[in-house]
Amino acid sequence: MQTVYVLSGPAGIGKSTTSRALVNALKNSAYISGDHISHMHVNGRKKPWESKDELSLIWNNILSLTENFVTNGVDVVVDYVTFPEDVLWLKDKLAEFNVNVVYVVLWTDMETLLKRDQLRKKEHQMGERCLILMEEFNKSGLDAKHLLDTSKKSVEDLEQVIEEIMNNNQFRLD
Repeated sequence: MQTVYVLSGPAGIGKSTTSRALVNALKNSAYISGDHISHMHVNGRKKPWESKDELSLIWNNILSLTENFVTNGVDVVVDYVTFPEDVLWLKDKLAEFNVNVVYVVLWTDMETLLKRDQLRKKEHQMGERCLILMEEFNKSGLDAKHLLDTSKKSVEDLEQVIEEIMNNNQFRLD
């Protein structure tokens, strides 16, 4: 049975770093970056947080790729800012494929989040958007069991974080 891992959290939290480490730890896996999917739409593209149609297009593209991979026996790691309603939609759409869906929201305190954002390349820094997303997660009805606190974690702790994601059943959507 394939597993679809959805790694989420506010911008700058470490989703991409963690997702890449997870995909490398899996034997047969694919990496789907929601940001890369979003940027495939070149002309006429709107910011997904400002357009429901744009966000819907992104999620439909993520779904299509995920379906293609799981049909071919490949585990999938989705790296994108994903709120509970989005991951429940994805799980529902994947029901016929009999896959495990693991939803992990990487989390930290505001100060650490802003420090991590500052470590990113200048063109990738999100600044205030990090805090806005943090607040959106707080208001989203997110079940705390999906939170993985990385406040005291660094890149050196990635192996431990990956083990937690792969082995802790609290992150599974049932």
